[in-house]
Amino acid sequence: MAPLRIVFAFIIAAALLIGWPMRTSAHEVPNEVTVLAFLKPEGKTLTFLVRAPMESLRDVDVPLKPNGFLDLSRIDAPLQHAAQIWIRDFVEVYESGALLGKPQLVGARVSLASDRSFASYDQALAHIRSGPLPPDTEIYWKQGLLDVAYEYAIESDRSDFAIRPGLTRLGLQVNIMMRFLAPDSPERVFDVHAGVGLVHLDPSWLQAFLLFAEDGFRHILEGIDHLLFLLALVIPFRRFRPLAVVVTAFTIAHSITLIASAYGLAPNALWFTPLIETLVAISILYMALENIVGPSTERRWFVAFAFGLVHGFAFSFLLSERLQFAGSHLITSLLAFNVGVEVGQLVVLAVAVPALGLLFKYVVPERIGTIILSALVAHTAWHWMTERGAELAQHPWPVIDAGALSTVLWWAMAAVAVAAMLWLFSGLVRRWQAHPGEEGDRAARPRAS
Repeated sequence: MAPLRIVFAFIIAAALLIGWPMRTSAHEVPNEVTVLAFLKPEGKTLTFLVRAPMESLRDVDVPLKPNGFLDLSRIDAPLQHAAQIWIRDFVEVYESGALLGKPQLVGARVSLASDRSFASYDQALAHIRSGPLPPDTEIYWKQGLLDVAYEYAIESDRSDFAIRPGLTRLGLQVNIMMRFLAPDSPERVFDVHAGVGLVHLDPSWLQAFLLFAEDGFRHILEGIDHLLFLLALVIPFRRFRPLAVVVTAFTIAHSITLIASAYGLAPNALWFTPLIETLVAISILYMALENIVGPSTERRWFVAFAFGLVHGFAFSFLLSERLQFAGSHLITSLLAFNVGVEVGQLVVLAVAVPALGLLFKYVVPERIGTIILSALVAHTAWHWMTERGAELAQHPWPVIDAGALSTVLWWAMAAVAVAAMLWLFSGLVRRWQAHPGEEGDRAARPRAS
């Protein structure tokens, strides 16, 4: 009889568990979550509005009706708890560099997925203050939105504000659309990942400069394709003067297309990015093959300039995503990014050139070493070229319309200006190479007795 009782008890317990309404949300982590937010300093208060999908707020004890819908008459306390442990505790807001204390929760409510009140700050704030949904509203936990309003105590609405979103626990990928409304200033919109780090909402010129200089420096050191291009570019050089000419030409060229792209003068079609990435691979392959067959160091600056125009577009792909952090300092940010790129190039060259000199002096003869290194670079670039070319082939050919013709005309005029600049630069290079310097000439002449 005892085993039979155990079986019956197990069946009854299983039936109760199956029939009992769910009290907590699912434990599955959403793949992609979008969070909307507003920040508005006004007087001594900074208001922070947040909208997050409820499916991203896991392990919350929520009251449910027997049919599985939310019991809105008993939802207030769980919402406040969720707003604290999933949002408030992971967001850091700074005023003039000082971390503000925890904000006061002034409103939390459930909203339908079809609600559009977060289209503007005023609508969102009025919506949160308008009260909860009617208790008879039928809505599942995963189908709802959590709208929350916080208030931070601040010293002044004119301070320098920054935020560290930190909402990475809401999903595998969390994107945050933030809007900052400073007094007497246009609205600033940010589209960032939750783990982006500290975001200055209205940066000073120095903050923008330091941020973009760091971006440029890091981009060079982390961009393996640009590093390989620099390596292939400098392998044949052992003297400073011709190397300086080549690097200067490359710098001027990529600065031109980088700045032009930042001002919206580059094509924004889907085919343009894979085209530039394919051309970058071709540039590396060309430089490596030229090293193998015998480099022409006198004209390499011209090749570096031509390929520098391509690499400038490649730099702009990263910069286009980061310009939202420039605030009102676009020119400063562009110059800072270029400074960071140049410093990164100098660091790479300061390591690569002496290392190549030691390699060719003590390990392998220079000509054999040049061929071996260039062959390895060419092999990598060939694979990149074929892979990126295959991706490019999947995009349709661009449609020639009035906008495309206008872009072509603009770049044709720019090409004429660049050609004129190249002609002037070529003359300077020839004079510099022909006359190494009066001081050197005087030092080389024997003194008259």
